[in-house]
Parts: sequence; structure tokens; C-alpha cells
Amino acid sequence: MSTMDLLQVAKVCQSEEEAFHFLFQKRRDLYGVSCPECKSSEYYLMHPGRLRCKACKRDYHPFSGTLLNELRISYSTWLWLVKLFELEVSARKARFQLDISYPTTLKGFDTLRRGILYNLSLSDELLKGEIEADESYFGGRRKGKRGRGAGHKTIVFGILERGGKVSVSIVPNASAEALMTETVKKVRRGSIVYTDKWIGYDSLMFCGYKHLNVDHRYKFKLGKVYINGVEGFWSFAKERLIKHHGISKEKFPIYIKEMEWRYNHKEEDLFDLLVTYLLGAVSL
Repeated sequence: MSTMDLLQVAKVCQSEEEAFHFLFQKRRDLYGVSCPECKSSEYYLMHPGRLRCKACKRDYHPFSGTLLNELRISYSTWLWLVKLFELEVSARKARFQLDISYPTTLKGFDTLRRGILYNLSLSDELLKGEIEADESYFGGRRKGKRGRGAGHKTIVFGILERGGKVSVSIVPNASAEALMTETVKKVRRGSIVYTDKWIGYDSLMFCGYKHLNVDHRYKFKLGKVYINGVEGFWSFAKERLIKHHGISKEKFPIYIKEMEWRYNHKEEDLFDLLVTYLLGAVSL
């Protein structure tokens, strides 16, 4: 994995002109740049941030329609914001390094999360082979009910392909109907699905899957029957989400999908991916 380190980001951001050219060149190389009026790809660079079409003479912004254009901050600030997000610096801490307000920092981070969510939505690849499935509960600690259906916590259903990716979704409950609906949408028929003993998974065998389970009251592993992989993802996600000191139910979906994305791209250049999303995704 190769990514831009802090010194490289600092070098690109030493002037607004250099930061602009870094972003502009990347957008041009990845997606091309054309006039929104006549679609001509011939232009004059008037000054950083403005182009003039050679054909119709219209001035236009090279980042129109992208997520980058949603927030009115400098190009260098955007690049630093992406780097701090990649490094998992919280918005409360990042605002001091960026020298912008907390609401603006949070909006920038959430814009990146929406870019992640949009790009995840473009994939329709099914998980296959040996699959681990489990649900987990997210939310503040409460007195009273524990376990499945506990309190007002958010229920997240996770499916992990051994040696592959994880996919998560928020479900209304842990019923067989809710769990089977998500499994059928995301897992290829004929796959082997490993779960714990929860009754909600018993219908898997009727949906075209081979279902094997382990009773956690007695042991956590029975040969190849275990769900340690997906449980490892829950630890990965909760360890990171707790740093935010509370996430609203409205925003929780983009945070948990960020965790899915980070887990699935651990060995990739996150900075480059984030900049690509920022420049390519239309405003959501």
C-alpha cells in the first residue's frame, strides 16, 4: 500500500495553486473535463478554479457537480481534511488543525462518508463461498434488557466472506424475515453460511444455503464452524465508533458503512480513494 504521507500532503498544499493543480489533474485524468454547455473538452485555464470553453467561450468551474464543490473551503484545506479523515482524527480535534469551525469540519467529514456510501452502492457483487453471519447492537449502554432485541439500540446485521469482504446493513429486528431478506440480497445461493444458534437463522436451509451453526453457550468454535471473523469486524467497528462520543441515529448509517469500507480497504490507499470519490461522485 502506498499513500501520500503528511510531508507529501504538506508539499502539495504549500500554495492554493499547487493544491488546485493536484486536484484538477486528478479529475482530468480520471473523468475528463468538459464544458457543461456544449460538452467540448477544449478549454483555457483562466485562473485556479475557473476554465473558459474554447468553443462557446463560457466560463465554468472544473469541479461543478462534485462533492468537492459542496463545501466552500480552500483546495488545500480540502486535501488536509481528507488526510485527517484517512487517519481517523475526530472532527473535534481536526478543526483545530484545519483552523475552521467544528460544523464545517463535520460537514466535510460527512461529505466524505456520503461519497463512500455512494460508491458502495454502485457494487452489486454477491458474497460467496464460506460465509459468516451475525448481528450486533450499537448504542449507549442502558440499564435493563440485554441480548437480542435489547432496548433502543440499533441492530446491524453483518455478513463476512472468509478471505474476502464484509457487508453490513441496519435491520429493524433480528427476526428470521429481516435476516433472510438481507442474506438473499447479498449472498450467492449454494454458499455455506456459519452462524451462532439464534433461531432467526434456521430458515437459511430453505433459502438455498448450507447452514451450519455453533452454540455459544458451550463453545465458540467447532472445527470450521465459527463466526470469529465477523465478530472481529464488530470489534474493529466499535473500537473506532466509540471515539466519536455519540452518533445520532440519523447519521449512524453513514458511520457504520464507513467502517465496512475501512475494513474492506485496509490494504489500499485510502487517501487516493477518498480524493477519487470527492472528484467523481455527483452531489448526493
